[in-house]
Amino acid sequence: MGEVDESFFQETSHRPKLCTIEAENIPLIDLSPVLTSDPSNTSSAITNLVTEIGDACKNWGFFQVINHGVPSTCRENIEKASRGFFLQPTEEKRKVSRDKDNPMGFYDTEHTKNVRDWKEVFDFVVENPTILPASHEPGDMELKELVNQWPQFPTGSREACEEYARGIEKLSYKLLELIALSLGLSSKRLNSYFEDQTSFMRLNYYPLCPIHHLALGVGRHKDSGALTVLAQDDVGGLEVKRKTDGEWIQVKPTPDAYIINVGDIVQVWSNDQYESVEHRVVASSKKERFSIPFFFNPSHYVMVEPLEELTSEESPVKYKAYNWGKFNTTRNLSNFKKLNVENIQIYHFRIHNM
Repeated sequence: MGEVDESFFQETSHRPKLCTIEAENIPLIDLSPVLTSDPSNTSSAITNLVTEIGDACKNWGFFQVINHGVPSTCRENIEKASRGFFLQPTEEKRKVSRDKDNPMGFYDTEHTKNVRDWKEVFDFVVENPTILPASHEPGDMELKELVNQWPQFPTGSREACEEYARGIEKLSYKLLELIALSLGLSSKRLNSYFEDQTSFMRLNYYPLCPIHHLALGVGRHKDSGALTVLAQDDVGGLEVKRKTDGEWIQVKPTPDAYIINVGDIVQVWSNDQYESVEHRVVASSKKERFSIPFFFNPSHYVMVEPLEELTSEESPVKYKAYNWGKFNTTRNLSNFKKLNVENIQIYHFRIHNM
């Protein structure tokens, strides 16, 4: 990670607590009613599942899923590839470094909230290539292609990543449909927004951190996309800001489970029925950590705004429409350098109704 410098230091109020609280009550949801053809899975079981999903989205913004349909071998293969890649010498990893022109690949100086994260990442898009705006400037209509670059070692990395991505993509669509149902919409209501998806996957590596009391693996943030599907190892480190009291709660790893959180887009679509919740990752001085988030994002041309079915005279529109591609491109600027201004957030589009 290079020399320890002040770019890693969190403001005093945002530094991790040395004593953390484990969240035993983040919902753990069994998806088997919608993933099996068992006739005993009645409509009442699916109705109960939809209710569980809705309650979790409303009360936590986070939940875990088991019996999710993703083969364990897929996860084992990508976890092995991730560990093999990150434990190589830095000069090998930098052969596939990302930059402003091609943000897919390896990176070890990412910033969150203008503070450097104590981590290394490797990013790849699900659709190769993926189309995004070339710049964040509103009047610039030029598009660019994001193309994956794959490391030579460990062998089989690309195949492991692509196979896993398809498994998680399938799970993401199922979760999207359950969330739609929980909002009183038809199950396929949101699917068309993802026809030319800009989803991407990240391999995270959090090395041992000698300043774990000053730095964070990832600083506090909310995810700007629709859904995030996270595989974390048995080390843990993810913390969620509990809505009831603002306390940072550690999410205890559950074997073979995925951690799901709704992002800003779902918050806007739902007109604030569901909320994207702040979370962060603490660093450890005792054990390195690996995790794999999948960021399920819509097409670049999608205009994000509250869904008509979820607004009314009693619940007026709370957000102005914004273009996802431009929003995403603007957000990504702060990943590469410290900015002098706060990065764009969905509350910048909030309508203040009288």
